[in-house]
Amino acid sequence: MDTALDVQRALTDDELRRLDAYWRAANYLTVGQIYLLDNPLLREPLTLGDIKPRLLGHWGTSPGLNLIYAHLNRVIVARDLNAMLVTGPGHGGPAIVANTWLEGTWSERYHDVARDEAGMSRLFRQFSFPGGIPSHVAADVPGSIHEGGELGYALSHAYGAAFDHPDLVVACVVGDGEAETGPLAGSWLSNVFLNPARDGAVLPILHLNGYKIANPTVLARIPEADLLDLMRGSGYEPYVVAGDDPGVVHRALAATMDRAMDDIAAIQRRARSGGVVERPRWPVIILRTPKGWTGPREVDGTEVEGTYRAHQVPLSGVRDNPAHLAELERWLRSYRPEELFDATGAPVDELRTLPPRGDRRMSANPVTNGGMVLRDLALPDFRDYGVDVPEPGQPMAGATGVLGPWIRDVIAANPQTFRLFGPDEVASNRLGAAFEVTDRAWMAATVPGDDHLSPDGRVMEVLSEHLCQGWLEGYLLTGRHGVFTSYEAFIHIVDSMLNQHAKWLKVTRAIPWRQPIASLNYLLSSHVWRQDHNGFSHQDPGFIDHVVNKKAEVVRVYLPPDANTLLATMDHCLRSRHYINVVVAGKQPAPNWLTVEEAIQHTRRGLGIWEWASNDDESEPDVVLACCGDVPTLETLAAADLLREHLPELRVRLVNVVDLMRLQPDTEHPHGLPDNEFDTIFTADRPVIFAYHGYPWLIHRLTYRRSNHDNLHVRGYKEEGTTTTPFDMVMLNDLDRFHLVIDVIDRVPGLGARAAHLRQRMVDARQAARDYTRRYGEDDPQVAEWRWVRETDPTNP
Repeated sequence: MDTALDVQRALTDDELRRLDAYWRAANYLTVGQIYLLDNPLLREPLTLGDIKPRLLGHWGTSPGLNLIYAHLNRVIVARDLNAMLVTGPGHGGPAIVANTWLEGTWSERYHDVARDEAGMSRLFRQFSFPGGIPSHVAADVPGSIHEGGELGYALSHAYGAAFDHPDLVVACVVGDGEAETGPLAGSWLSNVFLNPARDGAVLPILHLNGYKIANPTVLARIPEADLLDLMRGSGYEPYVVAGDDPGVVHRALAATMDRAMDDIAAIQRRARSGGVVERPRWPVIILRTPKGWTGPREVDGTEVEGTYRAHQVPLSGVRDNPAHLAELERWLRSYRPEELFDATGAPVDELRTLPPRGDRRMSANPVTNGGMVLRDLALPDFRDYGVDVPEPGQPMAGATGVLGPWIRDVIAANPQTFRLFGPDEVASNRLGAAFEVTDRAWMAATVPGDDHLSPDGRVMEVLSEHLCQGWLEGYLLTGRHGVFTSYEAFIHIVDSMLNQHAKWLKVTRAIPWRQPIASLNYLLSSHVWRQDHNGFSHQDPGFIDHVVNKKAEVVRVYLPPDANTLLATMDHCLRSRHYINVVVAGKQPAPNWLTVEEAIQHTRRGLGIWEWASNDDESEPDVVLACCGDVPTLETLAAADLLREHLPELRVRLVNVVDLMRLQPDTEHPHGLPDNEFDTIFTADRPVIFAYHGYPWLIHRLTYRRSNHDNLHVRGYKEEGTTTTPFDMVMLNDLDRFHLVIDVIDRVPGLGARAAHLRQRMVDARQAARDYTRRYGEDDPQVAEWRWVRETDPTNP
């Protein structure tokens, strides 16, 4: 702050006393959650029976979180702010739970945990206890949008929440351990994409308590001048609050919070006055307080407060060591609970009047329960954007290029509730039509020649999959919609983030007061079969396998075979709620197989027989050719064409799968097919040659319980790749049309001997195709230019 007088004036003596009492109450409740089963108000001396058998939780970060929460409440009340809190320190759960109970929200959400002595006892017992709540700030905690168990994403979630919420202030506590992660380090530059004229504000609070589990933290140990330069270089104006005297720290933090809020108000006022909108220097608070502050200073003669030993449970031998039990009681009584809670166990009136009221409470802000404020998108009719398909396989058009104009109009129709996220790949993935109505969000400098950069852009591009994912999650969790488009191989970078979001969706389905949010939609293009130019490093379809590991009720995987099916699929995904939708589609020119109406029906079915490509005449086929994915579909149809030409008497049924989860039984996934329906389509005893986009064993895993699994033979990606031609790429993995025909010959009973000549021709055709690529550097036109020709009925030419 500018002067010591500013600090003194920030709080009156009475305000300081009341604020400190609130902080002590939160600290008391935090310690109680970690240790106590009973005797919550210490009406009797502590006994072993009052102590939990397993002491779990983290004390070290909690006093700082309680301090920040109390001071945020003060400025919310003083300024009537619309604010929320994202808590980065992973296991600060007991602190945030304590504050939600103090301000009443916890009891409103969980009626059996009232604000009285019995409710306090339940509050303590439930924490990190079987059948209770986790030790981090999980979905159970009102006001939370951030699963604190994994570090690195707090700041990106905070910025995602602030986008398009012009009156919202998102305070974000960044723990100094979390600050060492790559995603968090990248997140500081999120302010380059935050427009103060139309977005809310993010107030980062870097909490430096000095230690992780067993080591010092980097940012707490580097010279303060370097730390300040790091913050300034990232576009912030840093304010430092440091100390271990509660009274001094309270006054300094109150004055600093006021200064930060004044800065935010001034930034937004300038940006919204009608002038040029420029990137401002946003405030950041650097708070240095001791780890485990107000806890035991020493235990068994060893320093604890202010060291790594305060990280988790400072007194770990309470049930075995009478001295530790006595020290725990002294610690709890040091907060003077008799001054903080009345005879019933409720917070005294003086504390009950301190927090904001109603929706102004951070734990009750509607945007933190995004489904409460979620509104349906205005979606243009995708039928108007479809490709005219006069015959299967005509015309050639890239699926994502056809989707682009629809996405463009979705953006235009939803200027405050929809954004497109991607790591510098929106145009590369053929969604560039979006730039006909919007730009890339950008608040940094621009120079002549820049392409579609502006503060008002709705396309969020940054070369960090972590940031794209974190921003989108924050955006969805606070009641909006979006799509994340990426190259297929590199979406793996956010595998762990997807894990956490999937867990959030799974858990919140069972929390009655949590309302469903918009689905997390991935559109993956530049996929494994069309990364022949970039090579092996860009060839990996395994994200699907990762997603399928998640709970069936929250994951969906779609592989539309053409442009019209992609349109129908994306319309469905943007209308859906509380799912993770993964859509894999190509961007290169490719045949289109279905009219818009046929695509709608096929998408609704999820899989089905393509009668125009089959010749089993509604009878039992000799073989089923199944396919899933655009390139596998092309190769399968080309194989069917070869069989039709060379083995016209062979009865072939062609089945296309667009919804991958239809392959599972209905007992395993909501989209699964019952066994009798599966057997009707795939047969109970005939060979099934399945050409699949990804790793073949996933299809076996999804179908292993089916009666005909022993006759299922899957071709897919088998980790063979290089820089080569598109057809050579499928040949490297035995997914090509010639190899599929060989599979049919080898697996249809009685066909092998009489089709030996054809089999040999297929082997020779594979070699000829490879020789062509090696000589000319491109695919043989006979392969590359193949087109499906509908068979003419000889009785009706």
